[in-house]
Amino acid sequence: MKACPNENMPIETDSEFVDRMVGEIVSTYQDAQGINHIEGFNLPSETEVLDILKDILEIIFPGYAGRKTASMSSVRYCVGESLSKIYPSLFSQIMRSYRYNCAMNKCHDCDVPKMARDATVALIGAIPEIRSIMKLDVQAAYDGDPAAASLDEIILSYPGVRAITIQRVAHVLYMQKVPLIPRMLGEYAHTITGIDIHPGASLGKGVFIDHGTGVVIGETAEIGNNVKIYQGVTLGALSFPKDACGKIIKGAKRHPTIEDDVTIYSGATILGDIVIGRRSVIGGNVWLTSDLAPGSKVTIAPPSLTIKPGKGK
Repeated sequence: MKACPNENMPIETDSEFVDRMVGEIVSTYQDAQGINHIEGFNLPSETEVLDILKDILEIIFPGYAGRKTASMSSVRYCVGESLSKIYPSLFSQIMRSYRYNCAMNKCHDCDVPKMARDATVALIGAIPEIRSIMKLDVQAAYDGDPAAASLDEIILSYPGVRAITIQRVAHVLYMQKVPLIPRMLGEYAHTITGIDIHPGASLGKGVFIDHGTGVVIGETAEIGNNVKIYQGVTLGALSFPKDACGKIIKGAKRHPTIEDDVTIYSGATILGDIVIGRRSVIGGNVWLTSDLAPGSKVTIAPPSLTIKPGKGK
């Protein structure tokens, strides 16, 4: 009887297998290909960043998150308590982001504490304006959706309002050139709402994203006032400008500008550095790569349907 080829080989125990795999995995950490962060500066903590965000959202929409209850007589104390907690935590996380960025770029003259303080002050200082704009966004959702029963319902349950609120917070940090954290906030909003708005996008007042699943808005998109966007809309780039060496130029304008009072229906794709004139209406599933004059209406031809009549009862 022929012997089994493996019968004389030693049998590896479970602990030997685990030890061998530890060695193999650690050996993959020896390169510098960008998916390790060992022996480097501390990165921002996702848990702490999201806790800060939730505290900021509680200030923007007090009483809705269920984290705190307050009366008008005690609201000043509650806001003060929240800001006293937010400020040092936010400063610390932004410090980590700037320190990481300076180390990556080998910058030796970065005044990281000052940069972090300026960005922290900018975000906390923007909260009153964000609240004022969000009042208009919530009202736009109520006015634009016949199914909306109340402003409370919109704040509590509409993903478009949640995504826009977080984007407005992230945008302040983006404008301060804070690394990492704006994208962390944007991807958190994307995860919980299905709406992907880059923190660099510029949003006007009274913006309403209805339903919202699958909406994508790129970094250099500009959206005016009273714009309504339905699910599945993409405001994307048609092409990427490159330098003389063929590398993509970061930050160049490559996404659409949507002027005031435009409505974009579900599934529309609008690409490139183009301008959609005010009061225009973009129909569902339209593919658009050129400018539109104000007041334009764009639709696609009705599809050719093949209908097989039923046989009835």
